[in-house]
Amino acid sequence: MLAALAWRNIWRQPVRSVLSLIGLAFSSLLLVFMLSFQLGVYDTIKIGALGLFDGFGQFQPVGYDDDPDISKILPGWQALLAADRVEGVSATAPRASSFAILASGDTSFGAAVIGVDPAREPAVSTLYTTIAEGRYLAADDDAAIVMGAGLARNLGLVLGDSVTMLGTGNDGAVAADVLQLVGIFSTGVNAIDRQITQMPLARFQETYNMGTGVNVVALRGPDFGGVIRAAPQLRAMAADQGATYLRWDDLQPEVRQMISLDLSTAMLMYGIMIVVVVFILLNTLYMSVLERTREFGGLMAIGMRPRQIGAMIWLELIFLSLLGAGIGIALGAGVTIWIENIGIAFPGMEDVLSQWGISGRVYPDLSWLSALAGPGVIVGSIVALGLIPYRHILRLEPVSAMGAA
Repeated sequence: MLAALAWRNIWRQPVRSVLSLIGLAFSSLLLVFMLSFQLGVYDTIKIGALGLFDGFGQFQPVGYDDDPDISKILPGWQALLAADRVEGVSATAPRASSFAILASGDTSFGAAVIGVDPAREPAVSTLYTTIAEGRYLAADDDAAIVMGAGLARNLGLVLGDSVTMLGTGNDGAVAADVLQLVGIFSTGVNAIDRQITQMPLARFQETYNMGTGVNVVALRGPDFGGVIRAAPQLRAMAADQGATYLRWDDLQPEVRQMISLDLSTAMLMYGIMIVVVVFILLNTLYMSVLERTREFGGLMAIGMRPRQIGAMIWLELIFLSLLGAGIGIALGAGVTIWIENIGIAFPGMEDVLSQWGISGRVYPDLSWLSALAGPGVIVGSIVALGLIPYRHILRLEPVSAMGAA
């Protein structure tokens, strides 16, 4: 009975109720879209920054992340390639890396040289999609190399030129080779375009006297979340081989820090918005309770207990907040889904976004968290603060309440 009375009372003042619903719905819509957009940007940054080169996770020798020495060979790396059978992981690729001096004529520059498996690497990183000139490494390549546009420009190289490589092998001896430039990539990320080169893994192992050893196994999944959920199983696989597994936030701590800082700032803004909305709505509803004091006195005079009246008012708040938040969630989800299909472009921001491996268009990502978190906090706050009018009603006396102006 109380629920029926509460629902009827909401519509005794339709204009006030509709305005309250509009405020709740609009606030919920904004929170759903803004949080979905923010989380979508974060996912895009993670996929762009890690998918371009690092992969969504890596198996490494213990201590390799702090000191990436070529002599630290990944134990049991052939067995770790089987991680692509783990749910959430779709591809794995072995790598070996070192630093070397690259020279062309009288010009030389230091660079990171990465030995990759040309057959497996494109399934883990998207670097091959950024080839601006020439081609990516092929399975039958031997003395071939691809490098970033900045490094090629600094060395004065064009496609087909020979480049001399001089480094230190796994055994401490000199590692030297002459390779042919077959491709130039342009990622838009200066640190990669000026410092990274790739060559066939087999040639790298031969040049650097590594035998069949590698330093890293990188992996990727159909979606970022799947690899994150697979982390416990991947850590167990690594431990079985005497290796370690690094998640995305271990590989790119600066991305994690940037996201944490941005999210904390956004949460402060969302919190202020929720507080303002909740107190405006609660003030409106509390005033309506004060206006109905004589009505409550009459109800108590005919035998209705104050606790029952307070519960009825509380139900009115709950119904109103749930209805408004529900409308806002539905509208916010609709807007978000629509924009998910077309994205949002930021003209003039291409250079900034490219530093994270992102194009000029970003997409929101609707999830249960983004859809329910903001409106849920609004509803929870209104329900909790509904104790204020509830306690006010408990203190009412029938005679004094009926005589209230």
